[in-house]
Amino acid sequence: MQYPKDDVRRKLLEAAARIFARKGYLKASMRDIAAESGVGLSNIYNYYDSKDELFRHVVGPAVQVLERLLDEHHGRCGTDIMAMCSPDYCERVVGEYVGFIDCQRRPLALLLFRAQGSSLENFREEFADRATRLVEQYFADMKRRHPQIAADVSGFSIRMHTVWMFALLEEVVKRDVGPDELRQIVSEYVTIEMAGWRELMKL
Repeated sequence: MQYPKDDVRRKLLEAAARIFARKGYLKASMRDIAAESGVGLSNIYNYYDSKDELFRHVVGPAVQVLERLLDEHHGRCGTDIMAMCSPDYCERVVGEYVGFIDCQRRPLALLLFRAQGSSLENFREEFADRATRLVEQYFADMKRRHPQIAADVSGFSIRMHTVWMFALLEEVVKRDVGPDELRQIVSEYVTIEMAGWRELMKL
């Protein structure tokens, strides 16, 4: 029986996600994924050039959300820093985190815990480096826009902001935190973060 290409891709991604979750990227093989999916080993390569490409597609949704959130908050179109004083802004951030974790829990778990040996095994470090540079530039831009703010925050502290975010994501995914507790935890995290930035920058 001939399956539409989209159905084959879906089967491969779902099977690969299960195999990567069980074995991790390093120990998983394309043969394992072929057996799990029911798609012939040689046929897999008509869809994905390598195991690494397949892994990147499986975790891609989580990576894309992280990149989008970084850009929306601190990129060229980043929110004005004075919005940090608004309760509506904090509530929106809480909703973004909770929605992200709820929707991307499985690919996020693979990205955080099962990526060793893939091209994404250093994703956290590379993301933290990129986020630190972007936030430093963002603070400089905000200082020009709002000269009254204290924007002389160390790069180390800026980096710790990203490290703490990943620690939060790791803990809630590893402990399989449920929806009600998740919202409380994220709300507390965002409250502490925002209060700290407001105090540092004298907002």
